[in-house]
Amino acid sequence: MRSGSSLFSQCVFPSLLFCFPLVLWGQSNQTPGTVANIVALARGRPNLTGEHSVKLDELIKELLQSNPELSAARKRYEIALTRPAQEGALHDPRITAGWISNGNPLPGAGLGVEPTSNIGLQIAQEIPYPGKRTLKGSMAQKEADSEAQLYRARELSLVTQVKTSFYELRFQYEAEEILHRNQALLQQLLKVAEARYAAGKTMQQDLFKSQVEISILETRLALVEQKKARAAAEINALLNRSPSDGLGRPEPVESLPELGALPSLQSQAETASPMLRAQQSVIDSKQLSVQVARREYYPDFDIMGGYYNQGQLKDMWEFKMQVNVPIYFWRKQRYALEESSLLLVEAQKTYRATEQMLSYRIRDRYLAAEAARKLMDLYWKRILPQAQFALESSLASYETGGVDFLTVLSNMSNILENEMSYHEQRAEYLKAIAGLEELVAMPLDRASADKGFSKSEVQQ
Repeated sequence: MRSGSSLFSQCVFPSLLFCFPLVLWGQSNQTPGTVANIVALARGRPNLTGEHSVKLDELIKELLQSNPELSAARKRYEIALTRPAQEGALHDPRITAGWISNGNPLPGAGLGVEPTSNIGLQIAQEIPYPGKRTLKGSMAQKEADSEAQLYRARELSLVTQVKTSFYELRFQYEAEEILHRNQALLQQLLKVAEARYAAGKTMQQDLFKSQVEISILETRLALVEQKKARAAAEINALLNRSPSDGLGRPEPVESLPELGALPSLQSQAETASPMLRAQQSVIDSKQLSVQVARREYYPDFDIMGGYYNQGQLKDMWEFKMQVNVPIYFWRKQRYALEESSLLLVEAQKTYRATEQMLSYRIRDRYLAAEAARKLMDLYWKRILPQAQFALESSLASYETGGVDFLTVLSNMSNILENEMSYHEQRAEYLKAIAGLEELVAMPLDRASADKGFSKSEVQQ
């Protein structure tokens, strides 16, 4: 039989935790029932939940179709699209019908006898000063453009929320699987420790330590279950489902998006960010509002025409034009122009504030993604290999009695904790990327291969 050290040296690193029980097999062949369980545990990675898998793309598609908040934003945009035509239309004409009688108030009294008696019809139309209707229609169109960008911004925000919850839920499933695996190994190691204790080869505190570690894992599993339920409920709420509906196990993300360069992301956001484009439309609308306020210094017109029947006397025709004179411009039009100018300045300052906040948020998300990526590499390339070497060294010393069982147990737990930290940073990286995609209004290229623990590697 090969020694535990030689067995360990032939283990593939991602399968390290499954090779460790084989090492114990070399040290604990006096407990065949326990050895059989450990070997069975080492040969596979069973599905712990039995749940069906769910794809992120399917969730996003359902979100775009079913989310009520997004539907409300879409309706606001559709409502805004109806306003330009209204603002550019003329006021409704006024039609007046009536009579003038002599002798009594009945219609036709004195008609054809008295020259002032008649039955007539008037039509009047108010006509704003040229250019006012066009400017107001353009203002309404810019407001509709702003609503379109706000709808797009809300769409991106909701998609980011779904992605963030999806990645969090995926991480909780990974954490649950790691904890279950560790729990199963600890239970088997406890049996090995009990056998060695019965043979007088270890101390009773090894048993107590194993039991404490198993109890700690049970508390952590309860917290993971609560976080899973919360993430699933949030996704269900975004999809307009009942929070208690079953969701399924998120499919793994097979590749990670490339982060790209910060200046290119900021440049992309300046041209494509819906928040900036919405605010730019507001600025354009306020500029047109200033022009409308200037046109209010000019009069509007009211044109009226009428026909009057006088019976046997000749028919009468009437035409007149009325003009409103803005003689109180120093109290009305002047302040309206000042108000419009101040609103324009406010919109420009708001645009600048939005631009600054957008730049900050891009940089913040970029740095978060960059840090998560560095930590992923650190865990994968340095921390986990070092933990492997520490465990190998402790196993070699454990064979000769140089270290106790608690040291081996601690080193094994370190590897599992670091593996969980790796998956956590991977989830944080994906969340940061999702936030960047919202801010720059474009998907980042998914080009880098995943360096994580693949199912095939674990099952080797």
